[in-house]
Amino acid sequence: MTALLHRENVVSIELPKVVELTVIETTPVPKGATLTNQLKEAVLETGLKTRVPPFIEVGEVVRISTEDSSYISRAK
Repeated sequence: MTALLHRENVVSIELPKVVELTVIETTPVPKGATLTNQLKEAVLETGLKTRVPPFIEVGEVVRISTEDSSYISRAK
């Protein structure tokens, strides 16, 4: 988070566009998902529910867009 100050007063706050969160719960891989590239539901450490690719498992850290709460990639 970045804050812009003017005479010690906050003028604006810029939030990060991407956050990294840990997957704490996810559904099993749907049958045939690897062939059709379907997404599955996952719950992240903040309680956010989003859709992730079938290869994402519990405990993995993923990158999420703060603009629309969508999956971007695995964290490095």
